Parts: sequence; C-alpha cells; structure tokens
Amino acid sequence: MGADLKGRNFVSMLDLSREEILEVLDTARRLKEDHKAMGKKPLKRKTLAMIFLKPSLRTRVSFETGMTQLGGHAIYLAPTDISLGKRETTEDIALVLSRYVDIIMARVFGHDVVVDLAKHATVPVINGLSDFEHPCQIMADFQTIIERKDRLDGVKACYIGDGNNVAHSLMFGAAQVGMHMTVITPPGYEPKGEVTKQAAEIGGSTGSKINVSNDMATANGADVLYTDVWASMGQEDQAAARKKLFAKYRIDGNAMKLAHPNAIILHCLPAHYDEEIDYATSRLPNSAIFDQAENRLHAQKAIMAHLAGKV
Repeated sequence: MGADLKGRNFVSMLDLSREEILEVLDTARRLKEDHKAMGKKPLKRKTLAMIFLKPSLRTRVSFETGMTQLGGHAIYLAPTDISLGKRETTEDIALVLSRYVDIIMARVFGHDVVVDLAKHATVPVINGLSDFEHPCQIMADFQTIIERKDRLDGVKACYIGDGNNVAHSLMFGAAQVGMHMTVITPPGYEPKGEVTKQAAEIGGSTGSKINVSNDMATANGADVLYTDVWASMGQEDQAAARKKLFAKYRIDGNAMKLAHPNAIILHCLPAHYDEEIDYATSRLPNSAIFDQAENRLHAQKAIMAHLAGKV
C-alpha cells in the first residue's frame, strides 16, 4: 500500500488520483470481507462529526455504523444544531470542530459549504453530498461494479436521468479510472459543461471515453445502467414538470434490451418506482442496487481509515 492520504480531504472525486481510488477500493474490499469478525479497531478513540443540512437514511446509518465498526464514535449534528453561516460562520465551526473531533463529514446543499469547511478545518473533511458532487456514493458504486465485473477499466457505463451531482462525480471518477461513461438526459438537463470538459480531458490520458447524449439508443451495449431520482431534494417544486420531460429516460425493459445481456443495474436510492426505474426491473438478478447500498458502509470505512492514517 503506497498511498498516504493521512490528513487529506475528500470533497471531490478529483481529490484522489487513479492509484489512490483503486487503493481505497481495495481497502474497502478487505474491510467488507473482515467486517463480521470485527477484530481490528483502527479508529479506536477517534470521533467523527456528521453535519447534516440534508437528511439521509444511507449517509447517516452507513457513516455512523462504519465508525462504530472501526472502533470509533460518531456524533450526529442536525441542521438545528449547527446553523452554518447564520449563528456562526463556517470558518469558526470548522475550527471549533477540529479541536473536538478527528474527522468531519458534511451533507449539505451548496458545494461551497463543504469547500469552506475543508479550507478552514485542521482535520480531514469528507463530502457526504453536495449539490455539485457525491463522491462517497461513487466509491461505493465502483466497489459494486468491481464485485460484479472484476474491473473498472474499459467498463461501459450509462447514467440515465438528471445531470446532477451523482452524474458529475461519476464522470470525474470514470475518467480517473479508465471507465467509459455516457450520461443520457433530456435536452436542457445535461451535466455542467465544465464537468464534461474536464472529465473528457482527464479521460484522454486514461483511455476513458466521456459522452453526453439526449438519445436513449446510446445505452446500446452498456455494461452498467445507472439512474437516480428525477428531482433531487430541494427540487420538489420541479417534480411534476420533470416527470413529463423525463418519461422516456428511465431504466425499464426497453433500456435492458439496449444494454448488454449481463448489464448490472445501479440506483443510489431512494427510488421512485415507475418513474426513473420500474419495480420489476429493480428486482432482476442483474440488479446490484442493494449491494451498492451496503457498499456505502464499506467504502466510507475505507475512506475514513485512509484519511485518519490508520490503514
């Protein structure tokens, strides 16, 4: 193991090199294999502060359980506990928490919040989700793809739906590890242009092909079909309009006919069945949705262990 990530932040998929991503994923594999034995406690006496401006089932439970399994302790901080930028500045909160805890995880709306936390904190900061990226989710996704496909390099993945934070991190991550990624969206809902451009530039050096399309036919031959809700938290007022615009951008029997016969199905959850994915397709043997959800636990344990220098 050569990567030294001690004291580093994980705010973006671009914070890790290809080699570092693969090393963290190997640690996640080992931690998953060993977790029921519960012998090693690398984060014993370590504390994680979990800042939640957005609620979440998977993020809270996976981080809190993961910290417990590693021998440490997690503290949940609700929006009413920390009024970031209101009662106290983000800088002061970062500096105070750095005196109390060993790692800070933040699940926020604006990406600038987690960037500011990372700028001012003197302990590692992990992006549990922002409106621009969701890197912890992508590490779990990659772990799941490796479990089903034995590799990332050369895998052809298609993300179908809104060009959101998950799409951004998938593009950055795929470009880093040599995985081909096509994001298929309705016109006007593509990922941010600067993300597409930067991911394509990175992919030029790794052999990764990054594409954006409005045509479902570009899912032809895909090894991975991935989707997410059409309207994310905070976009509830757009849900009805999006439901009409996104109607054909979904994973269903038609999408599965386009993909490779052994294509795996991913969804970062929560799912709105019969919208972005139909229930029957989500329960096919090809589906790795709940493996993917479990791997949030193991991938995040690996991230925390590496950032704490306890691998």
